[in-house]
Amino acid sequence: MKKLLITVYFLIFILIIVLLGGLWSTYRDAPDQPIAFSHKKHLTYVGLECDHCHQYAEVGLQPGIPAVSVCMDCHEAVATDSPEIIKLTEYWNRKEPVPWAGVYYLPQHVLFTHKRHIKKGIDCAECHGDMKVVEKVRQVRSLRMGWCVTCHRENGASDDCWTCHK
Repeated sequence: MKKLLITVYFLIFILIIVLLGGLWSTYRDAPDQPIAFSHKKHLTYVGLECDHCHQYAEVGLQPGIPAVSVCMDCHEAVATDSPEIIKLTEYWNRKEPVPWAGVYYLPQHVLFTHKRHIKKGIDCAECHGDMKVVEKVRQVRSLRMGWCVTCHRENGASDDCWTCHK
């Protein structure tokens, strides 16, 4: 009886670890970035659209991280005394890209294109949340296969394995 009880407790412990691990891997903490960039400020107050900075989203596989020159188009003259803009200007002067920390990751065998989703009229917020209220970017959707398949089925998109797995 004692052996059975120990086995049950062990299995419950393993189940809890697996569940917590699943939750952790689904919604990651917002990584620290080299510059505290506010999507909220740029989208809500300045009025920029996602594709102003993520210029390749409509034409390529990846949306692209903006070059420092895109930021400096405005920030050579705007908020130049801000500590974060001073950091940006230092990257610009050194001719270095800002080493942004990645937020969203997919396995290598998954082919995801922003282009296809944008052409279908899917709003960025469906996967990324409402960036107009975000100060620090974090992954807000699981991006696990089940989540994607559910979305495909709800929107009449193909759920054939080869649509995403290459």
